[in-house]
Amino acid sequence: MTIPIRPEPPTVDTASNAAVVRDVQHYMRPGLLQLTSLPPLSLYVHLPWCLKKCPYCDFNSHEFQGGSAGAAGVPEQRYIDALMADLEATLPLIWGRTVHSVFIGGGTPSLFSPAAIDRLLGDIRARLRLEADCEITLEANPGTFEKDRFRAYRAAGVTRLSVGVQSFNNAHLKALGRVHDRAQALAAVEEASQAFDTYNLDIMYALPGQTLAQLEQDMATALAFKPPHLSIYHLTIEPNTYFAKYPPAIPEDDQAYAMLDRITELTGQVGMQRYEISAYAQPGHQCFHNTNYWQFGDYLGIGAGAHSKLSFAHRVVRQVRFREPARYMDNALAGRAVAQDDEVRRADLPFEYMLNALRLREGFALQDFMARTGLPLTAIAKSLDAAERKGLMARDMARAWPTERGFDFLSDLQEMFLSD
Repeated sequence: MTIPIRPEPPTVDTASNAAVVRDVQHYMRPGLLQLTSLPPLSLYVHLPWCLKKCPYCDFNSHEFQGGSAGAAGVPEQRYIDALMADLEATLPLIWGRTVHSVFIGGGTPSLFSPAAIDRLLGDIRARLRLEADCEITLEANPGTFEKDRFRAYRAAGVTRLSVGVQSFNNAHLKALGRVHDRAQALAAVEEASQAFDTYNLDIMYALPGQTLAQLEQDMATALAFKPPHLSIYHLTIEPNTYFAKYPPAIPEDDQAYAMLDRITELTGQVGMQRYEISAYAQPGHQCFHNTNYWQFGDYLGIGAGAHSKLSFAHRVVRQVRFREPARYMDNALAGRAVAQDDEVRRADLPFEYMLNALRLREGFALQDFMARTGLPLTAIAKSLDAAERKGLMARDMARAWPTERGFDFLSDLQEMFLSD
């Protein structure tokens, strides 16, 4: 998930449970914004451990030592205890609100045993009001796959699996530092397709040494399973990763653009719609949880390093949990999981909103911008006019959306909404 830039320095929250309750009054005090209603609320749960840190990954993931999933290397029960302490301390901030989706991400959540996931979801249901048809997604990697494991997650209450395949090419998987091979990827996708009515495959492109023909072969293999949803990611060299220190040779921009165009063409041929900058879905299989992010919905994030965005009548707040797993567990169990707590500045809200909403093919309803930021349309009028003049956006009386050119130059478009 992309985390919007916050220019103000964060404050450190060392509050006890009682102090968090007092914060409700702090958040509800009068302010400059006027939110007439609250957006949908999602829950994100971060499980931070991996078998191995991938050289391109800048997520908050940590290698564990020892055994198989659920062994001593992953402290399942203590970590779930910490998650529940974290959730209970935060309940006053979301009291009475319904949760529409749950996303269990990482790290590699499928390192946790089905029994642990069953306990986690049961504990969440005991504390939160979930929508009757709540989408519950679990990220899974083929390197943790074993027969019937995915079915056990389904039995535990997971409704949607997101399988981190990345590639079906053994040479590319090795270059990416993945712990699985082609055979494991095929087996994992096969079981996901049998165990779940809807699931997602992650595919990366512009890989080290990858040709257009090899990309087409990856796509042909993926599409042969008739997946309901594909998430497509350009390999990027992120700061503070192994690849940043030892960068591989990756395709030039023109070749990468050609790959993305081919992906869009191939998915379109099988009826998949590109509804978001990196997501393609069959009708009825869009990911609600991610769409809620892009529509500037609210999300409570619990777990090591998890981010939250929560709305109140007169303000929008972002929180970050302690990042290192052991420190997170210690602090969460002591009632102080939140490390940073910032109110989003009024001047930054247009950019924060557009950083998300412009990822969607359909853009956003003008009424939604006002409802979810508490700002009038005049706050973005000049930027909308400028983007339209440059051919990056189009609009009518009700909606505004990125053009094809706007999609191609999304970062440039988003930056037009930065505060002066």
